[in-house]
Amino acid sequence: MTRTRVVVHDRGRDLVGVTFPDESWWAAARRTAASMHGDPVPVDLSGEVKQFLIDHDSVVTLRAMTRGDLPDLLRWRRSEHIRRWWAGEGEPTEEAVTERYGPRIDGVSPTRMWVAEVNGRSVGFVQDYRIGDYPDYAVLGPDPDAIGVDYALAEEWCGRGFGARVLWTWMTRTHHRRPGAASYFAAPDHRNAASRRMLAKAGFDEGLWFDEPQEDGSVQTVVGCTLDVGRVLG
Repeated sequence: MTRTRVVVHDRGRDLVGVTFPDESWWAAARRTAASMHGDPVPVDLSGEVKQFLIDHDSVVTLRAMTRGDLPDLLRWRRSEHIRRWWAGEGEPTEEAVTERYGPRIDGVSPTRMWVAEVNGRSVGFVQDYRIGDYPDYAVLGPDPDAIGVDYALAEEWCGRGFGARVLWTWMTRTHHRRPGAASYFAAPDHRNAASRRMLAKAGFDEGLWFDEPQEDGSVQTVVGCTLDVGRVLG
């Protein structure tokens, strides 16, 4: 069986290890970094060598969104940086955003909403759902029991290496919330190179391209990206 190499970076030190048979990348990284103070988080899992980091400066967390977060959510959705990729949902007015996301926040929708924070500062949002809970979308996804995920970071927080960290924080949290899920699924616009790169760094593999109907009647060509939970997280 082919073993996967992992490297854990910590303040100029590089610890190198390999996965044991049937061991996940994260488990191998944690074992390799057992003597360090901190848990390894991914830097880039897209290459042959899986790169992790012990981060002593930035704490990335995820918390349940509340209605008190709606003003931030409205601001994020209105920013041109995010608006471009979410245009199919229509104009992000205050009324429309409250109507769409309020039930999700209240727990009466299959979709759950989370706020991503870096050192206590809100930097964006994540939403997740079981693919099979949305029949029209389930036809396009590879596994109805997969957990679908959408995400967006505020423009001022992009390009600083936090995208994959936010996804990773969501992944580890979801692994505890939904331990039976074998895969996670995202479908970014095929033109959104930054989002596709972020998913790759977090361990997602690109698959089929398909056309996804939008609420405004348009069609968006997206790239199906799947994360194998057992291989990456264990």
